[in-house]
Amino acid sequence: MTMGAADRLSALRAELAARKLDGFVIPLTDEHMSEYVGGYAQRLAWLTGFGGSAGSAVVLAKTAAIFTDGRYTLQVRDQVDGALYAYCDLPATQPADWLAAEAQAGARIGYDPWLHTRDWVAKARAALEAKGAKLVAVDSNPIDAIWADRPAPSLAPAVPHGLEYAGKSHEDKLTDIAEWLKARGADAAVLSALDSIAWALNIRGADVARTPVALSYAVAKADGTLDLFIAPEKVTDALRAHLGNRVALRDRADFAAALGADYAGKRIAVDPERAVAAIFSGLENGGAKVEAVRDPVVLAKAIKNSTEIAGHDAAQLRDNAALVRFLHWINLEGPKGSQTELSAAAKLLSFREATGCLRDLSFDTISGAGPNGAIVHYRAEEKTNRIIAPDMLYLLDSGGQYADGTTDITRTIAIGTPSAEMRERFTLVLKGHIAIARAIFPQGTRGSQLDVLARRALWEHGLDYAHGTGHGVGSFLSVHEGPQRIATFGGGDEPLRAGMFLSNEPGYYKTGEYGIRIENLVLVEERAVEGAEKPILGFRTLSYVPIDRALVATDMLDANERDWLNAYHADVLRRVAPLVEGDVRAWLEAACAPL
Repeated sequence: MTMGAADRLSALRAELAARKLDGFVIPLTDEHMSEYVGGYAQRLAWLTGFGGSAGSAVVLAKTAAIFTDGRYTLQVRDQVDGALYAYCDLPATQPADWLAAEAQAGARIGYDPWLHTRDWVAKARAALEAKGAKLVAVDSNPIDAIWADRPAPSLAPAVPHGLEYAGKSHEDKLTDIAEWLKARGADAAVLSALDSIAWALNIRGADVARTPVALSYAVAKADGTLDLFIAPEKVTDALRAHLGNRVALRDRADFAAALGADYAGKRIAVDPERAVAAIFSGLENGGAKVEAVRDPVVLAKAIKNSTEIAGHDAAQLRDNAALVRFLHWINLEGPKGSQTELSAAAKLLSFREATGCLRDLSFDTISGAGPNGAIVHYRAEEKTNRIIAPDMLYLLDSGGQYADGTTDITRTIAIGTPSAEMRERFTLVLKGHIAIARAIFPQGTRGSQLDVLARRALWEHGLDYAHGTGHGVGSFLSVHEGPQRIATFGGGDEPLRAGMFLSNEPGYYKTGEYGIRIENLVLVEERAVEGAEKPILGFRTLSYVPIDRALVATDMLDANERDWLNAYHADVLRRVAPLVEGDVRAWLEAACAPL
C-alpha cells in the first residue's frame, strides 16, 4: 500500500526513535551538493511531497518544518501539508535557527554528513550547543531505511564529449589543474561536483534528469593524473579509450575508504561549498592536510572558450526557431480555449524534438496559465493543469540540452486581450530586462552591483520580484551554473568575466492572477569604449525570440528602450526567418515589426 505524507512522517519518527535521535535534517541535495538530483536522492520530495529544486526540512518528535525561498512560497503550500509541516521562508528563517528555537535541551539531532557542507555543520552545531542540544552524524540515512521502493542510482554509461564541442582536451585541462595545484603547493584536489568532473574530463552522462552528468568522484593530482571513482558498470571501452592512461578508473564504492587511506601527509584542496562534510572528515581522519579552497574547475568552466561560445550560438538558433514555431501555434490555438498547460508543453517539446538534435530538456518546462504563472518555479501536473484561455497571461519558461549548448528562455504571452495593468507591469519588467541587456560596466563588477538595474522601474512603482535576476549557464551541462549570478542575495559576489554566460530574467508575479518574466541568455564580452581608463565589459544577447508586442505599453519606454527593442526584433527576424517558412514566417515578420 502506498504511504501518504503523514504515514511517511510517522515512519521517520519511529526510525529516529529507534536510533535514539530526537530529530533529523533533510536537505534537497545529493552527496555532490547538486541542485538537481537523481531519483535515488530525492528524499525531501519523497518525505514531504515538495517538488521544487531548493529547500530542506527538519523533523522533530512533535513538530516539523519545511524551508523554501521566495521562488517556492506558493508551490510549497500547494504541495506540502501545512498540518504536518510549518512553512518557513528563507533566508529569514534558517533551519539551524529554527532548531535552536524548537529543540529541547539534551536533544540529539541527526544529520547525514554526505548531504551537508562543513560550514553548515559548524553553524548548526553551534546553534544547538547554545541550547544544550547535540548535532549527531548518522552512519546511514534513516529515510533510506523506510523508503521501501527507493530507486537505485543510475548505471547509465558515461560517454565522451567530443573535442568539437568542448574546444579543449581533457589532457590540457588536467595539465591546467596540475599547474594550479603546484602553484598552491598542494598535492591533489577533490572534485565532487558532478559538472566539474564532466567538464574536466570531457565526459557526459544520463544519471540526473535534465543535467547530463555521470555519478562519480575525482581526485586530480599535481602530476597531471586523475583518479576517477565511478561504478564499473558505467565504464565502456569507448570511455576507457577517451580517458587514456592519465586517468585511473576506480570503483565509486571505494571513494569513502580511499579518503581515509590514500592521502596521509598529503595537502589536499577541497571546495567547502561543493564538497560535503564527510569528505573533509574522511581526509582529516586519514591524516591528510586539507585546504578549503574553491574547486579549480569552477571558474575555468564558467569562462567559455570560442568553441563553446560558437556551439551555444548554434544551439540557441535552432532552439529559438523551435520556440518561434511554438509561439505561432499558441497564438492560433490559445484563444480557442482548447489547450492546457500540459498539452502546450508537450507541443513545445515536439518542436524541439523535430530539430533532430535535442538530447533532453534543460529543466522541467514551466508552463503557467493565468494564476499558475505567478508560481515562480511552477510545474504543471494533472491536478493543477489549467486551460489556456482568452484574456489571460501565459508564462513559458523552458530550455533544451543539445550537444553543443544548453538553452533557457522565458516568454510571457498575452492570450486574447491583456488588461491595462498587465501591459503596464509587463513593460516595467521589459524596462528592467533592457537595462541589463544594455549595461556597460568596468572589469571587476559583480552581478550584485547590476541587479538594481533590473528592478529600478518596478521599485519606482512599489513592485519587486523574489528571485535573482540572472544565473550562470553551462555548456551542455547544468542550466544553473556558478559562480556568476546577477542577484543581491544568494550569491552575486563573483566578478563578471568575458566568456561567462548568464540569464537576464526580471519578472513580476501577482498572486492568484498572473506572472510575468522575460528571459534571454547573454554573454559577457569586452567592449571598446572611447576614452575608457580601464577594461570595460558588456552583454551580448544570445536568445532571439519575439517579445510580445501586445503587452508593451510603448509610451512607457524612452527612446533608447524603443530603439533597443526594435533593433532586437530586427535581429530576431534576420536570424530566425531563414529557418521558418510560410505562415510561421509571416507571423514572425508581424511579431518583429517596429514599434
